[in-house]
Amino acid sequence: SGVDSLHPGYGFLWENADFAARCAEAGLVFIGPSPDTMRLIGDKAAARALADTAGVPVLPGSASATDEPAAIDAEARRIGFPVMLKAAAGGGGRGMRLVDDPRGLTSAIDGARREALAAFGDGRLLVERAVSRPRHIEIQIFGDRHGSVVHLFERECTLQRRHQKVMEEAPAYGMSPGLRARLTSAAVDLAKAARYESAGTIEFLVEGGRLDATAPFYFIEANPRLQVEHPVTEAITGVDLVEWQLRVAAGEALPLQQHELRLQGHAIEARICAENPETFRPSPGQITYWHPPGGLGVRVDSGVYQGYRIPPFYDSLIGKLIVTGKTRNDCLMRLRRALSEFVIDGIETTIPLF
Repeated sequence: SGVDSLHPGYGFLWENADFAARCAEAGLVFIGPSPDTMRLIGDKAAARALADTAGVPVLPGSASATDEPAAIDAEARRIGFPVMLKAAAGGGGRGMRLVDDPRGLTSAIDGARREALAAFGDGRLLVERAVSRPRHIEIQIFGDRHGSVVHLFERECTLQRRHQKVMEEAPAYGMSPGLRARLTSAAVDLAKAARYESAGTIEFLVEGGRLDATAPFYFIEANPRLQVEHPVTEAITGVDLVEWQLRVAAGEALPLQQHELRLQGHAIEARICAENPETFRPSPGQITYWHPPGGLGVRVDSGVYQGYRIPPFYDSLIGKLIVTGKTRNDCLMRLRRALSEFVIDGIETTIPLF
C-alpha cells in the first residue's frame, strides 16, 4: 500500500509483539510500544513481576503462568477461595473466570483455558485472590522515547458483564484526591520501569467499594495499547490521544508535561454491542435502520451503517456513545436522551440495557 507507518487501532493486534517486530523488520513504524515493552507488560505474569519490583501493590497469586490444569488447581487451593482465573496473554476479559467454590474449579479451568487459547493462541492461566466489592479503576499513561511519562488521570470501568466493560466514565465517581495521587503515582512508576512509549493503560482493582484516600488497591494488568474507552479521557483533558501517538512515533517529545494537564468536566461512554441485552448472546445480521443521536456533548464512534451486515465472527461492539458535560449529572441526562434517540433495527443491541 506504500505506507511508512501503521496504527493498529485499539484491538488485540496492538498486543502482538511479533507483529510489531515484523513491522520494524519491514521498515515500517509501528505506532505503539516497542516489541520488548509489549512482551514485558502485555503478559500478565511478567507484568505482575515488574509491578512487584517497582513497588506497586499486587494481589496474592501465581508467580508464573501455566496451562497445566493440575498446577492451576493446586495454586488456586493454595491461595484460597474465592479466586480469579486469568489468561496470561491479552485482555478484554477473555479467559477469565471467578471461582467461589472448589467444586466448580475444574470446569472453570477448562473454560478459561479454551477461551484464552481461542482468543490469544495461548492457554496459560494465572490465579489471583478475588477482590471483595471491587471498583475497576484504570490510569491512562503516555510515554515518549525520551524517557518522559505522564498520566492523564483515571477512568472507571466497574460496570461489566462477563468481565467485559459495558460503561466507562472519567473521572471516577467519588474518587478522593488522595487515592488519585496514589494510583497515578503507581501507574507512572510502573510505566517508567517498563520504559513505556506511546499510549497505555495501567489497571487496578480498589477493594471495598469506596474510593477513599486510604482504600487498598492492587495492580491487575497493563494494556499496551489505546483502549476502546479512550474518548472519555480525551473529553476531560482536551488531549487528542491519537495525535499524541503519531507525534511520539515520529520521535517528538510529549506535547504537555504533567503539571500542564488538567481535569475538566465529566464524560461517560456506553458500548453499543450487537447482543441480546438480557442474555448477551450475539446478534449478527443486517442493520435495516440506523439513526444515531447528536447534539451538544454527544459523540458517536462507529464503523457500521444502514444496510451493513454484521458477521458472526468478530467482537460484537458496533458503536460507542460518548457524552460529555460540566458535571456527572449533565452527562447522565444527556446519556438518557441520546440513548432514547439511538435507533437500530434489524438486530438486537445492548441499548435497552442502559
